[in-house]
Amino acid sequence: MEEVSGGILDMIGKLMTKSSRREKRRDVHLGDRIFYYSLKASAWTLVFVLLLMFGLILQMAWPAFQHFGWRFLVTNEWNSVTSEFGALALIYGTVVSSLIALVLAVPMSIGVALFLNELAPRWLSTPLGFFVEMLAAIPSIVYGLWGLFVLAPFLRTYVQPPLVDHLGFLRLFEGPPLGVGMMAAGVILAIMIMPTITAICREVFRAIPQSNREAALGLGATRWEMLKLAVLRSSQAGMLGATILGLGRALGETMAVTMVIGNNPDIKVSLMASAQTMASILANQYAEADSPLHLSALTAVGLALFLVSLTINGIARFVVWRVNRKYVRGH
Repeated sequence: MEEVSGGILDMIGKLMTKSSRREKRRDVHLGDRIFYYSLKASAWTLVFVLLLMFGLILQMAWPAFQHFGWRFLVTNEWNSVTSEFGALALIYGTVVSSLIALVLAVPMSIGVALFLNELAPRWLSTPLGFFVEMLAAIPSIVYGLWGLFVLAPFLRTYVQPPLVDHLGFLRLFEGPPLGVGMMAAGVILAIMIMPTITAICREVFRAIPQSNREAALGLGATRWEMLKLAVLRSSQAGMLGATILGLGRALGETMAVTMVIGNNPDIKVSLMASAQTMASILANQYAEADSPLHLSALTAVGLALFLVSLTINGIARFVVWRVNRKYVRGH
């Protein structure tokens, strides 16, 4: 009996010891649990704020959709006097100006990143890279003033007249050279997104092991072949991500575009013509909306911009995932 009672007491002692250790472990990791739940609450708060924002914008925009139906998104009539509103011309101006910016900015940004990382000497790449990244810190209104008083006159005097004279038979370059318009908006957007794309591409190129470059050179590749095979091909997903981030800024840019695009809500193929974007019409008319329907239509434009941004970012994440998956399978 004494042995049995002793064994029971030992078992109880072990259980109490384990329990005390467990309690002590809980005390030790209390801070970790607080940190975990704080981060979790922060993450869900962001999701809740996003859903709340979407719900509020949808509620404010709903009268416009009730009045016009889905033709609000497929008509380009915007007249506050007759209370006829359609967002198609605004969507067109937003998408086309952003695509012009990408066409101009992406090749130049990748080239600048390659030069600064792979070709330029250290004494040049460090200060030059600093100045390129500083361009991202310039306020939008400063870009707008520069575009209005410097870029637009330059385009009107030196760029657009030769294009009209030699390529005016194309609808893309027909019309008088006004300076302001779709071309000016695309150029200034390209200048604004170039620092972002360049900085991200530099970090992506920097992450590639030096051994990859040395292996390509050791196999007899030229400098350009090494950059193409060891750097550019390995950085496709990163460059695509940088491009999408630049596109996101171009889609939502407001003040600079408002000052140089001409603010004419109409669909014209020519890059010389004035246009308007979803962000610019909000900046121009939201404070001056003279009727509930006008205010609701402007909010519906904001909702469309919100959905376009979410859609493009979703597509971008899917494409990046596909590129990464293909790259992993290839290796």
